[in-house]
Amino acid sequence: MSLAARNVVHCYGDVVALDGVSLDVQAGKSVALVGESGSGKTTLLRCFNRLVEPLSGAISVGGIDVRERDVVTLRRTIGYVPQDGGLMPHWRVLRNVALVASLLDMPSRDEVATEAMTLVGLPAAQFGSRFPHELSGGQRQRAALARALASRPGVVLMDEPFGALDAITRSDLQAAFDALRRELGFTTLMVTHDIAEAARLADELVVMRAGRIEQRGSLSALIAKPETPYVEMLLDRALAASARLREIE
Repeated sequence: MSLAARNVVHCYGDVVALDGVSLDVQAGKSVALVGESGSGKTTLLRCFNRLVEPLSGAISVGGIDVRERDVVTLRRTIGYVPQDGGLMPHWRVLRNVALVASLLDMPSRDEVATEAMTLVGLPAAQFGSRFPHELSGGQRQRAALARALASRPGVVLMDEPFGALDAITRSDLQAAFDALRRELGFTTLMVTHDIAEAARLADELVVMRAGRIEQRGSLSALIAKPETPYVEMLLDRALAASARLREIE
């Protein structure tokens, strides 16, 4: 399903979080929202599943205005992976993964959840009966990703899904997610502070600042021709950090 935002405005008190933002994500594509904290990335992401109701503007999923859909039904048809995973601590992992499939009254929900766990490299036979606190951070994020994918949604929203993980685990999960996205073909909108992660997992990067979109395009296009001083500064920082890492290696 495609995603679209038109002239979206939202404020938190006197703070403008989104200042007339417009964005299109084609069906099957992956787009990463990047920028510093407070740029409006997460607010924009959450408009698509109505965790945020913007003050003005229009948001659509699959060509349908989200305000025309029941909010509960909408959220059950969109995969969502928050930064902390959002697993129910008192439920076993398999039940967590089967949550959306159960709410949608899908047949064979445990089988659907088992398949999703296999897809993300978390075998249900080994991990399904555990509680979330019995998993590592990377395993909890795999479970959260499996829950988002179990009902085979057309759209997956991801809010810094790998940001709290160590470098090796983060790289492994990035590779697993990228392979799944290409195999299953769902549309992805993700929030990340990591330019390298955005370049690895997204077809396009959307640079946000102070509630506005500064520039969008592939990493190579942004590097070749940054359109604002902020985009240039952001890329310079990312490239400098990458160069320092190579020097250490």
